[in-house]
Amino acid sequence: MKQPCVYMFANRRNGTIYTGVTSNPPRRAFEHREGLVKGFSSRYGCKLLVWYELHDTMIDAIAREKQIKGGSRAKKLALIESLNPDWMDLYETLI
Repeated sequence: MKQPCVYMFANRRNGTIYTGVTSNPPRRAFEHREGLVKGFSSRYGCKLLVWYELHDTMIDAIAREKQIKGGSRAKKLALIESLNPDWMDLYETLI
């Protein structure tokens, strides 16, 4: 599945959140779940895909990622809660 996508991973409900962008959501989600992405997400155990948004172009996805990263933690939590109030792992919805 090649599809520009912005996503958020968390280590638990209301825990640490990692925001990123990819052109291959299933592969990137697998990498996060398995701890293959070195750095912030593996250091803090961000393995639960709690939110994602598909885009038509990578330019749009990158712009949205910057908007989300520039926002407050409260805005990120509200975004997750609006679409995934139970903080379910959405990995299975990608494959």
